[in-house]
Amino acid sequence: MSDGIRFAVRLTPRGGRDAIEGWKTDSAGREYLAARVRAAPEDGKANQALTALLAKTLGVPRASVTILSGAKAQLKIVSVQGEPAAHAAKLRQAARQTDGKKI
Repeated sequence: MSDGIRFAVRLTPRGGRDAIEGWKTDSAGREYLAARVRAAPEDGKANQALTALLAKTLGVPRASVTILSGAKAQLKIVSVQGEPAAHAAKLRQAARQTDGKKI
């Protein structure tokens, strides 16, 4: 994808707050971004909250954030239009801000 970034997100709905929790690795060695939202996983509300959270974190319009797969699953593949290097840097910064904080 030349104009954007694609990554996995593990979403925790009804998480008490909207937050990026950092990069994690699953048992197969695949990296994903851990995120939580207050919204319940009903009628796509948690996915909408995730889209809004990522858009705000990356400084892009909501329309630039797309859930490519996993809309009804906890693990999702997300695409964000724009400059990949800038998005990656902002995601790293957001993840660092949560390192060491109680969840």
